[in-house]
Amino acid sequence: MDSLGVPQSTDTQNNTKDNQEEKYEKKTKDVKASLAHSTLALVEQDSDDPWDLPELKDTGTPWSELDTKGKVLRVLVSVMKFIILLGLLYVFICSLDILSSAFQLVGGRAAGDIFQENSILSNPLAGLVIGVLVTLLVQSSSTSSSIVVSMVSSGILTVQVAVPIIMGTNIGTSVTNTLVAMTQAADRNTFRRAFAGATVHDFFNWLSVLVLLPLEVASGYLYRVTELIVNSFQIESGEAPDLLNVITDVLTEAIIQLDESVLEGIATGDSDARNKSMIRIWCQTANETVLQNFTVPGIQNCTFPTLCWVEGNYTVIVENVSVLSNIKKCNHLFVNVNLSDLAVGLILLALSLLVLCSCLVCIVKLLNSMLKGQVASVIKKILNTDFPFPFGWVTGYIAIVVGAGMTFIVQSSSVFTSAITPLVGIGVISIERAYPLSLGSNIGTTTTAILAAMASPGDRLANALQIALVHFLFNISGIILWYPIPFTRVPIRMAKSLGNITASYRWFAAVYIILCFFVLPLLVFSLSLAGWQVLVGVGVPLVVLLIIVVVINVLQKRKPGCLPARLRSWDFLPLWAHSLDPWDKVVVAFTAKCCCCCKCCQVSNDDQEHEVQESVEQNTEIHKAVYDNPVMAVEKEVEDEIKIELNILKVAKL
Repeated sequence: MDSLGVPQSTDTQNNTKDNQEEKYEKKTKDVKASLAHSTLALVEQDSDDPWDLPELKDTGTPWSELDTKGKVLRVLVSVMKFIILLGLLYVFICSLDILSSAFQLVGGRAAGDIFQENSILSNPLAGLVIGVLVTLLVQSSSTSSSIVVSMVSSGILTVQVAVPIIMGTNIGTSVTNTLVAMTQAADRNTFRRAFAGATVHDFFNWLSVLVLLPLEVASGYLYRVTELIVNSFQIESGEAPDLLNVITDVLTEAIIQLDESVLEGIATGDSDARNKSMIRIWCQTANETVLQNFTVPGIQNCTFPTLCWVEGNYTVIVENVSVLSNIKKCNHLFVNVNLSDLAVGLILLALSLLVLCSCLVCIVKLLNSMLKGQVASVIKKILNTDFPFPFGWVTGYIAIVVGAGMTFIVQSSSVFTSAITPLVGIGVISIERAYPLSLGSNIGTTTTAILAAMASPGDRLANALQIALVHFLFNISGIILWYPIPFTRVPIRMAKSLGNITASYRWFAAVYIILCFFVLPLLVFSLSLAGWQVLVGVGVPLVVLLIIVVVINVLQKRKPGCLPARLRSWDFLPLWAHSLDPWDKVVVAFTAKCCCCCKCCQVSNDDQEHEVQESVEQNTEIHKAVYDNPVMAVEKEVEDEIKIELNILKVAKL
């Protein structure tokens, strides 16, 4: 029946029905073809690995499309960029050297005083922590190692006591490149890679100490092997070569020069050294022999009668005395400045940090502009490609040799690892390749120490060389533990996990540095001062608890069926005890309140609000597109939670 009440024929009704079915089938096909309606497609949309090296696309004009003038101009610009890059690297290395000098001026005397506590140093854990803290104070493992060598040579410390301190210096020196990685926190993925590339060095050092320190305490492995090496070879003293220092000393010595003997004197208990300034004033001195009068009890004490006479109640003799005379002053900026070591150290600390961060930012931007297109692909291919089968395993060991050679040239592991950290961040070097390069830098810095030890006088040569060999053997043993077999490369997995965390919660990077390099060493040192009973009573339960938590975490990921139902997740704990989200909200609210008047904070809050708003809109669109999919019903709850977070940000902003 039509709209006027006239009955329709059966054929007309069938045609109408067929048309409706066709429309329905067409609509159904459209729904199935849409990617948003597929639950599987929604899950697989975010399949990009954040650890894949990004493609540095070339946005400029291709070389083939340039005329002669354009090609010449591009070559000149590339050459100028390369020269500027070398200049920035030179200033960057010099700023690291001055930063080390600044830390020595600020904390050097405290470091020397710490080394004087011989009763505490006899505790291996305390010795390890002192090595970490002293290296943090002076920002140079070479300086702290040389102090240990001088104390061993003078008989204040034995080689066995010095072994844990050397392990600690290995840990303390790895904080520099971790601080360098903090300057790349602007971009999330860059910061993820840079922080992981820096902390892979930290985890290697910590894990090596966890294994080798108990082994050394139980068996004396490092001491016995190095003693056998020293006794087996007839080694003569020689001169340690100056490589990169010849170039960098021109600038650094024009800014500041330090007297390293003052630190060694404080550590060895020299009372005169405590009253001396660490800033070198006189660069050229000479020992002169002069005649000086002395009084003696009587005429019988005269060696030569002609050089002896009596004046009243006193008998006077004349003797030759060696006197140190100052000939030429140094030419650095602070030679005539009437400031204390602490004041000069703080000035240099602020300036060197400013120059270091500025150079690092410029280096990263310059590398981003240079490493594009075909150049970037060639460099990344050379650095990250393995040798063909069956020699692929050789590539990592060649990287170790390269890292050792480059560190030997620059004579500082901190400089080398800090230089490759921004390259890891921008995606030129992978984490898997940065790891063997860092291991090589550990070996390279020990070869410098060995050469420096060989320059020691003959009576100090054996002990100095043995300490340097302990450092070398410690790093070789760590490489044997954590590199040859792929599944033992635990530091890479740990660094990637930490990189993922710091990419989501950037404030956690600062928490990591404070906890691992300051709070934990100071806690262990304080417990060591209280005695080994207190150290064992507090430390053992904490270590056991940590091991249990790690084991449960591993089982939760790999074999949850082995655990009771309650332990298959940490949901039975309060949210703040197993998630960083509540802490993140507190940090965001706190920083927003503290700097709500600052323009930079306003921009940061607007960016965060914009990101949350985009997330809300994206989730709303997905929810609308899949309203008929029961699997996607939870999206409404996610949207509500994000809206709550947006309200929290707005309140914190106010």
